Amino acid sequence: MERQRRTCGTYPAAVGGLMARRPGRTQLPPRPRKTAPDLFPTLQDFINNGGHIDLGQIDPIECAAIASDESSMYVALQRRDGETLIDLLTRLDVSLAHCLDHDEFIDEINAPSIR
Repeated sequence: MERQRRTCGTYPAAVGGLMARRPGRTQLPPRPRKTAPDLFPTLQDFINNGGHIDLGQIDPIECAAIASDESSMYVALQRRDGETLIDLLTRLDVSLAHCLDHDEFIDEINAPSIR
């Protein structure tokens, strides 16, 4: 049995998966896009002042986000199941702000040292 491809909506002018604009609808002005300083103010400021952000696979971690500078690693986060990239970066931004404000470190990657 062959499946038939259905398009969204009932307006008959769907072409290539896009719907034609219905006549008479007013067009809304485009929403301004948020920029990095708007979304991640702490990360932007940190990078502007010489900090580093690393994002990606660090074996055996599938996806990590790390904020560091020349002398210290402030935050090392491991991406959680189902967490989007934006969610991870937001968590990194909030965590970094906390660490810088309270002179603390957050490390979800390295095992705690035993003394």
